[in-house]
Amino acid sequence: MSETDGRETTTTSKVRVRRAPKYSAFIIVGGAIGVIVSMIITSLFPFDEQTGAAATFGYFALYGLVGGVLLGSLLALILDRVTMRRARDAEAETTTVEAPPVEGIIED
Repeated sequence: MSETDGRETTTTSKVRVRRAPKYSAFIIVGGAIGVIVSMIITSLFPFDEQTGAAATFGYFALYGLVGGVLLGSLLALILDRVTMRRARDAEAETTTVEAPPVEGIIED
């Protein structure tokens, strides 16, 4: 640290520290898994020749995407609740340094 001529104030406060899941990662991975499962299920059963395989897969992929996103979100919420129980208390120290006035600058 460098030395300053300004005033330095240090405060201590209690905080809770925990590891929380990233909701966006769970939602994206859940949606991707849902689409992959839809593709596997669609390929296992015969499809209508008039509609085609791609249209059938696209239709069921919408359900798989929504289902995967919902399951991924639910898993993230459950993991978030579990990590709340494992949270620990800690002390955080905050230091605020007030810079000294610079000569030659006119303040209003």
